[in-house]
Amino acid sequence: MNKTKITLLVGVIILVALFFIFDLGQYLNLEYLKEKQAVMDDYHEREPVTTTVSFFFLYVIITGLSLPGAAILTLAAGAIFGLLWGTVISSFASTIGATLAFLFSRYLFRESIQGRFADKLTAVNRGMDEEGAFYLFTLRLVPIFPYFIINLVMGLTTIRALTFFLVSQAGMLAGTIVYVNAGTQIAKIEQLKDILSPGLILSFVLLGIFPLLAKKTVDYMKKRKIQR
Repeated sequence: MNKTKITLLVGVIILVALFFIFDLGQYLNLEYLKEKQAVMDDYHEREPVTTTVSFFFLYVIITGLSLPGAAILTLAAGAIFGLLWGTVISSFASTIGATLAFLFSRYLFRESIQGRFADKLTAVNRGMDEEGAFYLFTLRLVPIFPYFIINLVMGLTTIRALTFFLVSQAGMLAGTIVYVNAGTQIAKIEQLKDILSPGLILSFVLLGIFPLLAKKTVDYMKKRKIQR
């Protein structure tokens, strides 16, 4: 690992360590958000640009460093900015942050992991080359898979960064809207699991696997036609 990579890795470790040492996670929970909503609304009314820019960069940093709190920030976006602007801000901030985490993983770890486990990752890389966009889209739409894990794992594959960004932007949009909309009614939410019902999760799963199943069906039909 060269000096640049070492410096970047140390910087990331320090930032993550500071987050936990100073217990900054205490400000990224539902209770604190509900308690401080009036204060945040007042500040946003007085300083709309500062609030928007600060919130955007905070969201990017949290997701980029794979720290806990993205779901709370998405709720906060709805509570502070409303459905439309909350969705726009959260969507772009979450995707940019996810892409940063993806790039950190790729730049810092992919070379060593690919070199050590090349034989085990060959099939994965081949699958990503063939189905990458559809597969990633499915993972993004299924709320049971933590987004930060998807970001880090995808960084170890051969999927292009631009493809990762665009598919993530589209795939996370539905979930973002659900959370932002819930944030506009923050006073009624007692816990995060109240937001996603089993039926809603199933809807996301079906929506996510449909493009992949459609592509598989088309490929199968083409293969049958060639064989004939």
